[in-house]
Amino acid sequence: MKLTAVRGIGEKRAKDFAKLNITTTADLVRYFPRTYLDMTNRVSIREVLHNDMALVACTLVSVEPARNTGRVKLVRALLEQGMDNFTAVWFNQPYVAQKLRPGEYLFYGRVQNYYDRISLVNPTFERLNANNKLKGLVPVYPLKSGLAQWVVRDAVQRALAVETFPSVIPGELIAKYRLPPLGDAIRAIHVPNSASELHRASERVALEEYFLLISAFRLIKGDRREMRLLRYTATEREVAAFERRFPFTFTQGQQGAVRAIYDDVNGPIRMNRLLQGDVGSGKTAVALTGIFMAVKSGFQAVYLSPTEVLAAQNYALLCKMFPDYRVGYLAGAMTAKEKREMKTALAAGEIDILCGTHAVLQGDVRFRSLAFCVCDEQHRFGVAQRNSLSEKGEGVDVLVMSATPIPRTLSLIFYGDLDVTTIPDKPKERQEVSTSVIPKRKYDSMLAWIRGEVQKGRQAYFVCPKIEDDEGEVTSVTELYEQLSGGLCGVRFGLLHGRMKETQKTDTMSAFKRHEIDALVSTTVIEVGVDVPNATIMVIFNAERFGLSQLHQLRGRVGRGSEKSYCFLLVGSESETAMERLNILKSTNDGFRLAEKDLELRGSGDFLGTRQSGKFLNEIKNLNYGTEVIFTAKKLVDEAFERRLDYDKIRAAAMEKYESLKDVVLN
Repeated sequence: MKLTAVRGIGEKRAKDFAKLNITTTADLVRYFPRTYLDMTNRVSIREVLHNDMALVACTLVSVEPARNTGRVKLVRALLEQGMDNFTAVWFNQPYVAQKLRPGEYLFYGRVQNYYDRISLVNPTFERLNANNKLKGLVPVYPLKSGLAQWVVRDAVQRALAVETFPSVIPGELIAKYRLPPLGDAIRAIHVPNSASELHRASERVALEEYFLLISAFRLIKGDRREMRLLRYTATEREVAAFERRFPFTFTQGQQGAVRAIYDDVNGPIRMNRLLQGDVGSGKTAVALTGIFMAVKSGFQAVYLSPTEVLAAQNYALLCKMFPDYRVGYLAGAMTAKEKREMKTALAAGEIDILCGTHAVLQGDVRFRSLAFCVCDEQHRFGVAQRNSLSEKGEGVDVLVMSATPIPRTLSLIFYGDLDVTTIPDKPKERQEVSTSVIPKRKYDSMLAWIRGEVQKGRQAYFVCPKIEDDEGEVTSVTELYEQLSGGLCGVRFGLLHGRMKETQKTDTMSAFKRHEIDALVSTTVIEVGVDVPNATIMVIFNAERFGLSQLHQLRGRVGRGSEKSYCFLLVGSESETAMERLNILKSTNDGFRLAEKDLELRGSGDFLGTRQSGKFLNEIKNLNYGTEVIFTAKKLVDEAFERRLDYDKIRAAAMEKYESLKDVVLN
């Protein structure tokens, strides 16, 4: 049903909802809250610690018009609570100025307290008046444009009254395992009576989504074992000689991985292998050895990277390691003439190894004799993308790599079409990174120490989780860049985030590598593969917001040179749970142990890519559920497929929802 069929939603408001990808009542009822306000937990602003979240009842005295301050648009309001005066500030939300009027409000946001100057950063707000009936657990929805919380809450309630909630899970299984009705669970998520009811409802909805996703994976992957068509001629002696080109001795794990690849390309079945290893385990060296097996045998190879920054880095490495072969480069930022010339040379067989980004996947990119395909950081590429690249040749061998250690139980569910090889060890030369959890009171001291290290010639990363702080809960990269640039004199800062153009990202990263930038303020775009040996300091803001595996990936960006390296975990919340998790990271550099612990503590959200927008489990990204939901869903899928229960219905629903599975990315 279209949104405009809901009372109170006209064409203008429907356009506002469309900016949230909500165009029907079905979309609306599955737009779940990002958090909940406990109306019994209002606090005094004076009692809130710096960077903590707070629900504050206060009086709005005045609001300034939106104004530009260089990189951001700023709105500022003056607030009162008893005898205390403080401010609220919004970054890049100019529409807020038109929505606020003097009077009584509830504000919810992150508190900053610098030398008794208190402010709420990008808070959500609700007018308090005689008609206000907020009580218990009140949902807070992620918003954009001109929508207010009360508008979304009201629209959701009206949509819940008219929507139906059919489950794709066969009724026989619902009865057998006594699953609660899906509709009851969805309603409870929007209007929970208690925290326990909310958790049970979240698990039921998550179960439905994983049932669909795992069904789609099973339908798309099928049985991909194919007989070998290509015959390799590279000998073991030649492979061993190539390994000696590297300035280090291969570890036992690397040697085992090379042996697995060699056996694959000389066996009867086409290779389709996942190579996973911890940060710094030497996966790239193994992949290059596999490429050597192909080009030495007279075939072409391709090395696919997820970003131009990584592609340029890998291209330089390929040129260095394969001086006797012709290495080409193909990326989106190249001119049309450069792309055309490269594609012509590739089709003519004048290029032995092509290194590139998603541009390699285009239909007019043709190889003369492609035999070996490497997908670097494979979690950035979907199943169909992976397959489309291998289909550019006859019987192409595929090696996909992941630096994100994947618990074996989950890899069996989501990578069942791949043979999995793990490199468990690291080169002896790889140093341990000293990791510290930094409380708020030590923040200034840490910055002073970093300034001293920069003056000694070292470089640093400053990482935070969001680009723009539109929900007020975490430090944003734009806000952080402004603060650090103005506060650390003598330090040259650069800004890097995913919404920049590829050319801008490449230029910024290149300047950092050339040491024209001392400190890079970034989102997690530097999480994977970026290699700057002179960078010895990693600062992660709001570290409790990340999964352990992602923190470990970020930490892996330093410790790549000869100098001692450090990782500082800044906490916005010093809760017992947050500190327990971060202390686990502090105590070990074993990525596989951290992955298992992450799965145990946080569930599967980060690993399964729920941060990605619009494509993959996005509906349930805000829900709190345990990992056991995934395995229950796998069990139900297995039983449904084995017994052919509602097969046509499951197939239709799974493929309708995940028809764009080729675009799916895993974290």
